[in-house]
Amino acid sequence: MLDRPVPELKTAVVGTGLIGGSILLRLRQAGLDVTGWDPDRETREQARQQGLVFADEIGDAVRDRDVVFLCGPLSTLPDTLATVAKATSDHCVITDVGSTKSAVAAAAEKNGLTHRVVPGHPMSGTERSGLVSADPLLFSGAPWVLCPAAESPIGPFRALSRMVIDVFEARVVPMSVPVHDTAVALASHIPHLLAGSLSGGVARSPLRDAVLALAAGSFRDGTRVAGTPSARTVDMLINNRDFVLRQVELVQDFLTDLITALRDNDAERLTTHYAQSRAVREDLLTRPVSRSTRSFALGGPHDAELDFLLKLGRSGGYLTRCAVEDSMVTYTVHRPQQSTPVL
Repeated sequence: MLDRPVPELKTAVVGTGLIGGSILLRLRQAGLDVTGWDPDRETREQARQQGLVFADEIGDAVRDRDVVFLCGPLSTLPDTLATVAKATSDHCVITDVGSTKSAVAAAAEKNGLTHRVVPGHPMSGTERSGLVSADPLLFSGAPWVLCPAAESPIGPFRALSRMVIDVFEARVVPMSVPVHDTAVALASHIPHLLAGSLSGGVARSPLRDAVLALAAGSFRDGTRVAGTPSARTVDMLINNRDFVLRQVELVQDFLTDLITALRDNDAERLTTHYAQSRAVREDLLTRPVSRSTRSFALGGPHDAELDFLLKLGRSGGYLTRCAVEDSMVTYTVHRPQQSTPVL
């Protein structure tokens, strides 16, 4: 795959909700040969009315493809992976977009597919759902996690990195599966718990309607993801349950510290804690990033390359270019400059 230009690759998207539909629309917009499939017949018909190429059978959609994106509900991905693998040749690279990676990685290992499966997760979306909400520019500038494995060849990761960067204009974040599932628990899944808790608290309040009448930006921002379809949220939380339950202790402990300081009328402790919170928020919005390049030989062992990539993702870094030239692969690397933590 690495020797072929990205526009020549044949692609398929399995499952065309918000994320899958957005991937499919962007692939078509970029001029790639792309076929879609969705288990819902009405969705397939709506897609064809938009001029999209859709197959009625999953095997017909993925046959002879170079890259397949698995975009169905999290709980279905391991079985879908096995089905797609049987219908595709050994050169076909398969990736997914699920917000947890452990189950897909385990399924790839169980079925002997680690040499051509690269678990992935584009970190972009909205509370809306379905193909009707799809946006071909949804991933522009967004982080897109790809998880290369130590026991696997690195060629599929490189190829997918090129496609994610060149076609979707996203930032590739290389991570191991456990690091991804731990980080995403705090970055994405626990915010759903918090948003649901805030909205649920208002739902139980005798002043529910009065609260909603006064709710302004802070309430809207804090509860936005509570508008996500409930089944999708539950699927996400259940599939990352162990990591969410471990990481939520950090949030619970910090909230307890705030509540204790408030009960003690301790303004100094409250100020110190909120200064720490504010520093994280400011880093999210304005953290400076350095830019460099790093090259590795295409042939031979790839331990050093993999180690570099996984350390980069763990440190908050990302890639904006993956180029193959003169028997070398060169990455354009962005690293966040470390700020001094507020104690």
